[in-house]
Amino acid sequence: MDIFATATIGGALIGLAAAGLLLVDGRIAGISGIFANAVTGQSGLWRWTFLVGLIAAPLLAPFVHIEVPVPHHQAGLYMLAIAGLLVGVGTRLSGGCTSGHGVCGLSNLSLRSLVATTTFMIVAALTVYVVRHLGLPVGA
Repeated sequence: MDIFATATIGGALIGLAAAGLLLVDGRIAGISGIFANAVTGQSGLWRWTFLVGLIAAPLLAPFVHIEVPVPHHQAGLYMLAIAGLLVGVGTRLSGGCTSGHGVCGLSNLSLRSLVATTTFMIVAALTVYVVRHLGLPVGA
């Protein structure tokens, strides 16, 4: 299966899962919120099942003959830790993550999600430009 077909199927499954969670339980499928609520002990085995599924899916994909692209990066552990921290801070500041705003919020026509998702995309594009074209070192 080529990468386009895999991405299309994956996107459709994400949409179905988000719609299903909203229809069945009235909840938004935002990863940061699900993770935060699971860690703080809020009820619901579904949260842990959801998180385990996120980790298990790419690990199990090769067993059903789905090729999972492996990201390649030059960043060291220190840089990845800083990036992860910044993503977490940004998630808290924006009141949600890319999945909550980009998948669920936009489909609900949320203006707040439109602003957040636009901000995510602009910052991502600027980051790529700075790293690739202005020579910012990414290895640590």
